[in-house]
Amino acid sequence: MGDTIFAMASAPGRAAVAIVRLSGPGAGAALQALTGARPRTRRPSLRGLKRPLDRESLDQALVLWFPQPHSYTGEDVAELHLHGGAAVIDGVTEALLGLGLRLAQPGEFTRRAFENGKLDLSQAEAIGDLVEAETDAQRRQALAQLDGDLARRHAAWREALIEALAMLEAAVDFPDEDLPAEVARGAAPLLENVAREIDAALAEGERGERVREGFRIALIGAPNAGKSSLLNALAGRDAAIVTPTPGTTRDVIEVALNLAGYRVLIGDTAGLRTPKGAIEAEGVRRAGALAEAADLRLIVVDVAAKDERWRDPAALARSGDVCVLNKRDLAPLPAGAAVSAWASAHNLDIADVSVTRGLGLDQLRELLTARVVQLLSGGEFPAATRARHRQDLVAAREHLARAAAALSAPIEVELAAEDVRLAARGLARVTGRVDPEDVLDRVFARFCVGK
Repeated sequence: MGDTIFAMASAPGRAAVAIVRLSGPGAGAALQALTGARPRTRRPSLRGLKRPLDRESLDQALVLWFPQPHSYTGEDVAELHLHGGAAVIDGVTEALLGLGLRLAQPGEFTRRAFENGKLDLSQAEAIGDLVEAETDAQRRQALAQLDGDLARRHAAWREALIEALAMLEAAVDFPDEDLPAEVARGAAPLLENVAREIDAALAEGERGERVREGFRIALIGAPNAGKSSLLNALAGRDAAIVTPTPGTTRDVIEVALNLAGYRVLIGDTAGLRTPKGAIEAEGVRRAGALAEAADLRLIVVDVAAKDERWRDPAALARSGDVCVLNKRDLAPLPAGAAVSAWASAHNLDIADVSVTRGLGLDQLRELLTARVVQLLSGGEFPAATRARHRQDLVAAREHLARAAAALSAPIEVELAAEDVRLAARGLARVTGRVDPEDVLDRVFARFCVGK
């Protein structure tokens, strides 16, 4: 990290103010070349920026200077708060390139902060999540993770495993002593307690991931059941094309909603029937895949239909899903009684609506909101907010299971110690203590430039 980088730290495009951040050993010299002198540490100063070669004026800017190690990256850092015009930004960019600085890669500032010990990996990920946060729940979770809640929870488990490992290694180091049975009795409770807490963390499912990525709801039903109309009504805009022609929806159409501060993704799908042609067949396949992967399915039924086309989509329902009885304002309702009986028998909630007349939509939204809050809220910070975290927990739990087996008769202390060591190593990966380079590359590649 001997080079000095720079990038826009504010959003691209014309704005009143644009912020350019510099980091590295040459940041101070670059700041002095542009302004003539460095400002006082951590004190904003209004300075004229001039091109180093011919001293042509570039801008009047607010500049800040953060010498190492007391900066975001742990290196010398400077910030230029410029006027946001394209010509100003281009002129400053050209000047910085001429001074030997290079443009930063996505996430490179935060990666330098991680590598200089200013953040652990879970906190670095939290910064990316905070930048991307669209809802209150995402913001709260990212801030808690940035504050170290996730790292502290995993670190507590890891410390308990290290204590148990010390006991096991003592038995390995003194094979002539009669220690294995005593060691097993001392280490086993620690391992059992950590395993129990990891089991509880895994049992809460993917709550943290769902808060971060969004709770997925799939609209499933026969053609012309009113799925696209329902999507438009919930979204408050014409997100999907609505026509009387069956099979209009071919691909998955997804819109994002904010329900009680949680991000919810609702997907409209192709009507489920025997497809007519390759394009509709692919749409039906995608509908089935979304239904399988979704956290909740809304089975939309046309209660005025005179056939039982609703039974094919109903086969995708699971206990706890919602059966939406649409077109309740029409009479007669041939399918209504049969669908209601089926939904009750299969433990589905029932919502009566008329999308075209706006009946029952508020009650349906309240039902969805209550379900999302029930599934995503929790008193304790989740042990995983990404698939990577959950995979590390699963791997650590598997090692603990093998360690427990090795400590049962006949006792194999060496094997138990190795599995405990690997479990502790897996928990350390969450904070990045032992992450290989390719994992770091994947994590920081998702960041925006300037962060």
